[in-house]
Amino acid sequence: MTALSSRRPMFAAAYVLALAAGALAPAGAFAQTNPPAAAPADQQPQFTPEQLALAQKAIDASKSVAGFDDILPGVAEQTKALFVRSNPLLASDIDEVTDKVALSLAPQRRDLDRVLEEVWARRFTQEELQQIIDFYQSPVGKKLASLSPELVALSIGAAKQWQDKIATEMVTQVRIEMDKRGHRL
Repeated sequence: MTALSSRRPMFAAAYVLALAAGALAPAGAFAQTNPPAAAPADQQPQFTPEQLALAQKAIDASKSVAGFDDILPGVAEQTKALFVRSNPLLASDIDEVTDKVALSLAPQRRDLDRVLEEVWARRFTQEELQQIIDFYQSPVGKKLASLSPELVALSIGAAKQWQDKIATEMVTQVRIEMDKRGHRL
């Protein structure tokens, strides 16, 4: 098994984690500003190197995008499966070539980092970014960062169970009410 094929894609979980990371922080742990309205293309905000560095440090401290490292290996696995399905006799060559191409594409991961830095820099001031960093460097912040994947998974599971329960109750109650009106569903 290659280094790339030993990892499983976690893009969806990582995406949810990234979205939820701020929501899971204790109230008052750091202030969040409302994002400004989108600027016209010719007036895109310019961020200082310090802002972007603080944003990256906050991202790293929160561990909110750790699963994004699995995107490229996941795409490589999907690519292998696609080509092997069409020609199984070439599986060994397909694995070798796909791993080589994936490794050549790995430096492009920095492009995603730049976008994420700007996303955070656009939404938080430098002072807020420093507060986020300070929080995630505290014992409770470190604990939150390490437990976030588990918390998100458990939260998603609980929400799914609740959704299923509510859906069953809704269908039952709508049927009862429609029966009262003389309609059989």
